Amino acid sequence: MDCKIIVAMHKSCEVPVDPMYFPLQVGAAGKDVLIPLNRKEPVARDDTGENISEKNPSYCELTGLYWAWKNLQAEGIGLVHYRRYFERQDFSDGLYHLPIDDILSEAEAEELMERYDIVVPKRQKYYIETLYSHYAHTHYREHLDVTREIIREQCPQYLDSCDRIYRQRYGHMFNMFLMRRELVDKYCRWLFPILEELERRIGGENLSAFQGRLYGRVSEILFNVWLEEEKKQGKTVFEVACIYIDKINWRRKIISFLRAKFLGKKYERSF
Repeated sequence: MDCKIIVAMHKSCEVPVDPMYFPLQVGAAGKDVLIPLNRKEPVARDDTGENISEKNPSYCELTGLYWAWKNLQAEGIGLVHYRRYFERQDFSDGLYHLPIDDILSEAEAEELMERYDIVVPKRQKYYIETLYSHYAHTHYREHLDVTREIIREQCPQYLDSCDRIYRQRYGHMFNMFLMRRELVDKYCRWLFPILEELERRIGGENLSAFQGRLYGRVSEILFNVWLEEEKKQGKTVFEVACIYIDKINWRRKIISFLRAKFLGKKYERSF
């Protein structure tokens, strides 16, 4: 199977050498070309062809997903980030590798696509929070409330799954996946009309740049809603661990998580 995994990136960094990976400059509209550290040529841009590149400040990596949906020809399409990938499955060599060399290979991806319908990151557990309460504490609950109302109006058959996902204490986050083109088409045809209506109703002009990324964040939860419905219809799902290229400040992340829950301090930066 011909698989292409979009690597959403907005700054120069090292990119995979595996030809399955397709580095894409997201939010490219009005920006200079982006050349990876280990290449001499610039990467593709999400402001070519049919695109929504100008929405990147609020849609985040979804402008890359939209571009792939409308412009990329491949049997299987995936989405990862320049600092977060799916981890490789075969560690039999017992050798140490740099993180960028420990990512899912093309052969492994093709094998997974032959066996499963959808590949997702391993679930992220919140333990003392539901997906809804965590979002409400760290961002603004009305984003999810309005989203639920839109689902009730546009696709009420998804409402039960929406309520269930809101109550879950775990989710497949980061807008990462790998699936066949026809499922990507189905997902995008469902997702983007919801986000467009959400944008029409709540905008985002009064939010900080960080909180203004709300459509990308809401979509992380929406992906779980859509996935729940697909599983009901018999689709098979396989979880793969993530590997992080950059170090994560877990101490700051945990402290911010607790401050948001118990002190009402919203997130104002990434980790």
